[in-house]
Amino acid sequence: MHFVNAKTILTPRSMNIYRGCSHGCIYCDARSKCYQFTHDFDDIEVKQNAPELLEEALRRKRKRCMIGTGSMGDPYIPLEKELKLMRRCLEIIDRRNFGATLQTKSDLVLRDLDLLASINRKTKAVVQMTLTTSDDALCRLIEPGTCPTSRRFEVLCACRDAGIPTVVWFSPLLPFINDTKENVDGIVDYCARAGVHAIICFGMGLTLREGNREYFYDALDRLAKTNPQFVGLKEQYIKKYGYRYIVSSPHNNILWKRLAEGCRQNNIILGSDNIFKWIEEFPEDNLQPSLF
Repeated sequence: MHFVNAKTILTPRSMNIYRGCSHGCIYCDARSKCYQFTHDFDDIEVKQNAPELLEEALRRKRKRCMIGTGSMGDPYIPLEKELKLMRRCLEIIDRRNFGATLQTKSDLVLRDLDLLASINRKTKAVVQMTLTTSDDALCRLIEPGTCPTSRRFEVLCACRDAGIPTVVWFSPLLPFINDTKENVDGIVDYCARAGVHAIICFGMGLTLREGNREYFYDALDRLAKTNPQFVGLKEQYIKKYGYRYIVSSPHNNILWKRLAEGCRQNNIILGSDNIFKWIEEFPEDNLQPSLF
């Protein structure tokens, strides 16, 4: 890791304290060259002055709103356990009565459940958790640096018990790996039992572009050396998809219908833009002026 003093932190309602990640997910889009990293992705850039920048940015804001994080880097990578920059930022959000929403794959978020609950009591807090596979063994192969799905389910349950609404990102679905009916059913079951408010899904597939494509293919080769299920997958991807950006599962339509039906049966909202709109809505936005 290396430390920097950033010039800004909010753009305009989201922040990223860390740039880079140590989770090692084999499909990570943030590795794409279009994001113009000037350092190795695994050499995490730490914005050590993030809390001070956030304090000043919120002080200047004329209207309170939701503050988001996690879109370009998980705020709960292992470094956060010692540095506690995310916790300090949540303390500021809580004190200034803003809302908070975060996206993570880590159970470290449980450390800050007290702050998230406090924020949610006063305004609004939403925890967004990524789930890709209901199979813990597979999870450890494709997302080796973070906790398994069963543990993330426990995090969702803890948020439910604390009254904090949750959203699950069911993405990506890797063709020939986790694009199965059993996986869709398993994820929906986890979400239903945890009382998840909504599932975000962009279709049954993933995106591959320069930077993350090469990392993904190298990962498939590495996994094939010790896991028979990955043997020949790199060649299969190249033959079927070439250099496509959007890599859709051959079973996309069937799996999407199964997901939609599972969500309907369990009263879980399914979508993307409609869910983002709900996440971004600050409670004051819904207040209507009195007629009297």
